[in-house]
Amino acid sequence: MPDLSINFAGIKSPNPFWLASAPPTNSGYQIMKAFDAGWGGAVWKTMGVPVVNVSSRYGGVNYRDKRLVGFNNIELISDRPLADNLREIEEVKKRFPNHAVIASLMVQSRQEWHDIVRQSQDAGADGFELNFGCPHGMCERGMGSAVGQEPKILQMIVEWVMEVATKPVIVKLTPNISDITEPALAARRGGADAISLINTIQSIVGVDIDHFAPYPVVDGKGSNGGYCGPAVKPIALNMVKNCAQHPDIQLPISGIGGIETWRDAVEHILLGASSVQVCTAAMHYGFGIIREMTSGLEQYMVDKGFHTIYDFVGKALPNVLPWEQLNMKYKVTANIHAEKCIGCQLCYTACEDGAHQAIKLNADTRVPEIIEENCVGCNLCSLVCPVEECITMDRTDSGTEHLTWKERVEAGTAPTEFNDERAGGRHHWVPEPSAALGKERHKTLPGKARIYAGETEAPAEA
Repeated sequence: MPDLSINFAGIKSPNPFWLASAPPTNSGYQIMKAFDAGWGGAVWKTMGVPVVNVSSRYGGVNYRDKRLVGFNNIELISDRPLADNLREIEEVKKRFPNHAVIASLMVQSRQEWHDIVRQSQDAGADGFELNFGCPHGMCERGMGSAVGQEPKILQMIVEWVMEVATKPVIVKLTPNISDITEPALAARRGGADAISLINTIQSIVGVDIDHFAPYPVVDGKGSNGGYCGPAVKPIALNMVKNCAQHPDIQLPISGIGGIETWRDAVEHILLGASSVQVCTAAMHYGFGIIREMTSGLEQYMVDKGFHTIYDFVGKALPNVLPWEQLNMKYKVTANIHAEKCIGCQLCYTACEDGAHQAIKLNADTRVPEIIEENCVGCNLCSLVCPVEECITMDRTDSGTEHLTWKERVEAGTAPTEFNDERAGGRHHWVPEPSAALGKERHKTLPGKARIYAGETEAPAEA
């Protein structure tokens, strides 16, 4: 069997799955329950001067039959006394000495940072995560994302912590910034041992349209909160990639954001993370999801021949290129498999109204057909099709040519004028604007010809 254990910047755990600092890690009871279920580590709910929270605290984004595609919270750091949290950290470590227990911390002054770091170390914490990402409540007090958005201040606080820390220090980064590599570099300069990302995204998930207040509603009012859940995974993956690819950061990364299944975790790892943290999925489905996560990861590693997590950390990074370096000679064309088509014609509508008018309807069948000459391989039809593998994107170029935009610019063959003949869509047929008003515009004839406003109109040859 593959080895799932990790050593993350000196913090060891039996697998890479950690609970993120959040309500699921609010107490020793919850963390012991999670460890007993199979989680490898937990980042304790952020400790500092105890807060007083409001009610209610959570909001959600549902999409069709899927609950909590996005999740929003206005809950703050731990409202429990520091002494209670430290006592429970000590108890958890005695019961689970081989699991990772990381103390998430947020205070203000240099002395407070020194005090809370020393006390957490004495309690047995395996490391620290400095919460520089909270986008609500705490940032108004000069903490959380207010620090994460100011690299100089971030670096200074990391340096304060490093003065007394004897355990690894992780800096948790805010996504509420234009370039996440800037605070990551500041963490590196300050001496941090690792970074974690992303924290939640500042957001309002909706508005009560009858009472005119944003969700979650607190006595008829509301506030912006932190957004997480499956919907943020694309943003998180991109920011993990940005930090992993930067040549001057070179720190272990704990990936956070939208992780609900083992596949989500693998994607984070392939882009450079060597541990992953989960919050919303645990709140939605409970700690038992770890069984599917670990078994799925194990099977993936068996199938790919990977023996350890480090065999595929960052394995996708060489294939993530700037757009200008992508091969412009590569071409795929949509292929509709008629035997699987249910005749919903979503592909036709999407292509006709939202893409490149490369699908036609036939009078004697509900199965659409691709107009190959007009298909640009955009993928839209395959993405809207409700039947798996009914529309495939098949490669149609020879595979022998390679030309990038950067090479075209260097060779002087890229478009440089407003009406340049070398423009990509210059010879791509589109209907005349007036054809959109024809009563019979949705009818088609065999081949490329279409009927618009009662007149047959065929595309001119390029």
